[in-house]
Amino acid sequence: MAQLTETDFSQFKLRVNIKTSIENAYRAWTTAAGLKAWFLGGLVFTDENGAQRPDDSPAQVNDSYTCYSANKPGLVLITGKILKVNGKDVFSFTFSKGCPVTITIYSEQNETIVELIESNLPTDEETIRRHYVGDSKGWIFYLTNLKSVLEGGLDLRNRNEDIKNVITH
Repeated sequence: MAQLTETDFSQFKLRVNIKTSIENAYRAWTTAAGLKAWFLGGLVFTDENGAQRPDDSPAQVNDSYTCYSANKPGLVLITGKILKVNGKDVFSFTFSKGCPVTITIYSEQNETIVELIESNLPTDEETIRRHYVGDSKGWIFYLTNLKSVLEGGLDLRNRNEDIKNVITH
């Protein structure tokens, strides 16, 4: 019988293959316009001086971001900081509990791979339940939506706030 290995609950890694260029996938992560097309809802990047970046302007290191609900535009869902951008295939930012999320985009078998690693998660039981499990479930949906939007334009997010308890965030 195979031995079960102990799970490292301090991080998780997810990958999705997308039929798009590395450049398109990178833009989808690093611009407000790109993120609004597939992620939580409204999004604003602001520079270190508090000036809002244009929607099509890429985020820069030390920028802040504010993510708003798609169905309730004034409702702030999460805020964070941009940790790393390289202008081509790596983007890192803080997310839940201030933990870093690193996006790496590369080619594999003639397709573009978007790899997400959320790391430095606390390993107490509550964090494991709410963030290791909850965040990974959320990211699986949003990576699927990113693939759908970039490959065919279909947005899978539920925009009807009267419909509850469906698989969309």
